[in-house]
Parts: sequence; structure tokens; C-alpha cells
Amino acid sequence: MNAPLRILGIDPGLNRTGFGVIDAQGDRLHCVAAGVIRVPTGELAVRLGVILRELAAVIREHQPGLAVVEQVFVNVNPKATLLLGQARGAALCAAVAGGLTVHEYSALAVKQAVVGTGRATKEQVQIMIARLLSLSSAPATDAADALACAVCHAHTSKLRHALAPTLTAGVRARGSARTTRGGARAAWAARAAALGK
Repeated sequence: MNAPLRILGIDPGLNRTGFGVIDAQGDRLHCVAAGVIRVPTGELAVRLGVILRELAAVIREHQPGLAVVEQVFVNVNPKATLLLGQARGAALCAAVAGGLTVHEYSALAVKQAVVGTGRATKEQVQIMIARLLSLSSAPATDAADALACAVCHAHTSKLRHALAPTLTAGVRARGSARTTRGGARAAWAARAAALGK
């Protein structure tokens, strides 16, 4: 059996940044660690430094193979969106500096993968994460969102792997059809040239 894939999920925020580390092996998902980095108030640069430093420590401790971060959507409040984007940038820098490949999913995709609907509430995400990872209690909201990102990637990459032979066969079939059509055109052109002589 293949070794488990260790995935770090990150839910970036300027006040609280959630993180969750899972091991994915076949159909089995296991929660390794989860928590929330509480960012103190103060100057923006210092706060971003806290996110960078604390996530770097999580990466060093748990040695994930890749990171997953939720994509930012444009909020009604442009200033809040900008601040969230900067917190997300600090998280991305921590992952890349730690040598991790980063995958990104929309909030809709994460909720669909975990709950089955893109309109799921935070409470529903917490409940489903607790069930999927066999946790004794629901994790904090930010940690649950981070774990949801990791679970989303585990499910999505598994599906991609399962569909790979079918997709490859489809590409080969399309290529073969193009070759056949091209061969037929060449044959007709040769026949027309022969008849014209």
C-alpha cells in the first residue's frame, strides 16, 4: 500500500488563521493536527509576520507534502478583501518557503467536497469534518475550514486519479478519430487527383 499523503490545509485570516493537517491513504483520512493561529492586533506588517512564522513552525513540525489554500472571493467591503488577501499572501509565502506545492480551491468547491452543497453553513462544515475524520468533537470554525480544504484536495485528487485512465483513453480516441479523418481526407485527395489525370 502506498504511503499516506500528508496535506496541510490553511484558512487564512488577519485575526485568526486556521490550519489542519491530515494523512490521506486510499479511502482513509486521519487528522494529524489542527488549530488556530491567533494574530495579535498592531501594525499590519507585524501581524503578517506572525502568520508567516507560525505557519512555518507548523510545516517544520508536521512535514506535509503539499498545502491547500482557499481562494479569496471579492467581498462587499474592499478593505476587508484587501486585508484578507494580504493574510493569504503570508500563508502562501510560508507554504512556498517550506518547499510545498500549493493547491487552491474555491469556497464553493470546498463545501461541495465536504458537505455536498456549496451553500453549506460553517456549522455544517464543522459537523461533517468531525464525522469524516472521526473526531470526538467538532473543531473550531477556522480549524474546521482549514481541514475542509485538506479534505477537499484529498477527495479531488483521488477522483482525478480514478478518472485518469478514462480521460487518457478519451484523449487517445479523439486523437485516433482526428488521424482517421485526416487519413480519409488524404485518400480522397489522392483519388480526386487520380481521376483528374
